Amino acid sequence: MVKIIEKHVQLEFPLGHHLHCLIAQIPNRLQRRGHLFTLSNPDEQWLLVKGVLDLAAAGEGNMKRMHFLMFPESSIPLERFDDMLAVIDKDFRCNTVTMFGLEQLPLAEYRKMLIRFHADNAEALALLEQDVDSGDILTMPVNWCCIAVKEAGGKLRVFLEAKTHPFRGEEFLDKDHDLYRGRHFYLFRGEPACFNFMTLICLDYLYRDLYSSNIKQIIEHADQLFFTMRQTLDAIFVIQCNPKPEHSSYRDVLSGFYGEYLADAPGVRDTVTVFGNCSNESEVEGISCQPCYGVSFVAISGRHKMQQYREPEFCSDDFDGAPICRLRFGAGTRLFYFNLPLHHELDPRSSRVPLKVHSVLRWSQESGWVK
Repeated sequence: MVKIIEKHVQLEFPLGHHLHCLIAQIPNRLQRRGHLFTLSNPDEQWLLVKGVLDLAAAGEGNMKRMHFLMFPESSIPLERFDDMLAVIDKDFRCNTVTMFGLEQLPLAEYRKMLIRFHADNAEALALLEQDVDSGDILTMPVNWCCIAVKEAGGKLRVFLEAKTHPFRGEEFLDKDHDLYRGRHFYLFRGEPACFNFMTLICLDYLYRDLYSSNIKQIIEHADQLFFTMRQTLDAIFVIQCNPKPEHSSYRDVLSGFYGEYLADAPGVRDTVTVFGNCSNESEVEGISCQPCYGVSFVAISGRHKMQQYREPEFCSDDFDGAPICRLRFGAGTRLFYFNLPLHHELDPRSSRVPLKVHSVLRWSQESGWVK
């Protein structure tokens, strides 16, 4: 069973006002090198990522109100990890959360990362040490992500998660090629604003077996939060490198998450679920499909108001009849900047739409990110 670890972080989000999220839907070009999937163009990728970071740090227009920034799974070159943290620490505003997936690395190196950031990852390190004690696994590849939280006082906290289930390119008979399965998820308790959120990696949102289900465990934990403290899980952020963004499995899990009528789940009734994928320019060695990637989206309960709507860069729908409202973006290389709706249902007398797209930006080699 995956363990949900609660972490208290000091985030002074504006009370009674919606928050803002930026999805960086950028391409991933991954190739196998030995046992690992790594970026084939790390310098070019960093140039793209650094452009996003500079844009967020500059805060032109209402970008200064950004609270959450999402990069895709496996999208940050490992050699640029410290550079990434340095930019966030030095240039980002307080009360910001940056979620990004990094290139794969061996479990022995991931263990060193947990030790390096031991202050924020002690429980995760203890769970990993239990696995290390049980067998010879330190050569296994790890697909991992970082959640960098710049708190209200300016302190940077670094949390690490390992993916709990492999994608199609990571399932092998050889155990040294097979992916290490992470043992924990973090649930962040934002204070004093009482905003609670989680970050998952792609199939970790879906994965279940005959004995356990990640999403069921998350719902039960959120319900306990509601019954004991009257707090809820406000948002789930899912970073992806997913060649099947419209897979029916996502629709099935979303339907159960937002529309299960056999048992009430007040802890997740108003959760906002944000999926941030890589763009359709992505290439993963060993995986061929058409069409592929893109289609980042935001899902909220169908009790909110959102009429079906279509623009060239985004549209709204109910994901083929699921009990949700979905804001669905396109497949190209883009930045999508939008607000997270307030946790409560809207007044039924109001015609106000709970989700607003503030801007869509594309990448230009000459000018960087432009609207």
